[in-house]
Amino acid sequence: MEKRKYGGSGGGSRGPGGRSSGGARGGRSYGGGTGGGARGDSRDSRDQGGRGGSFEGKPRFMRKKVCRLCGDRVSLVDYKETDKILKFMTEKGKILPQRISGNCAKHQRWLARAVKRARHTSMIAFQIGV
Repeated sequence: MEKRKYGGSGGGSRGPGGRSSGGARGGRSYGGGTGGGARGDSRDSRDQGGRGGSFEGKPRFMRKKVCRLCGDRVSLVDYKETDKILKFMTEKGKILPQRISGNCAKHQRWLARAVKRARHTSMIAFQIGV
């Protein structure tokens, strides 16, 4: 009898780490097969929009965010310039992540350092609006 690494199709096969991946609902199939059941059938009947809209299969075009600090040719993000720093913070006082703000890695590090220094010197509150 051949021993499979992650189990085939169904119930009580053991997955990675020796844990049982089965249970009352059946396990995840790591092998081939169609999957079947309500899960496999319902995906085919839905429109291929992705996030709920009627998208009709057109490719999405996401514009790449450009670092505002690179565009302004900023040589240093100073912790004393709180008006600039606050543009990169949320309403709760958190630093906006790089994927949201569009900053490059270098300027995101500079910005985080400036925010932390401004918080420590009481120029910016740790929590805004509380």
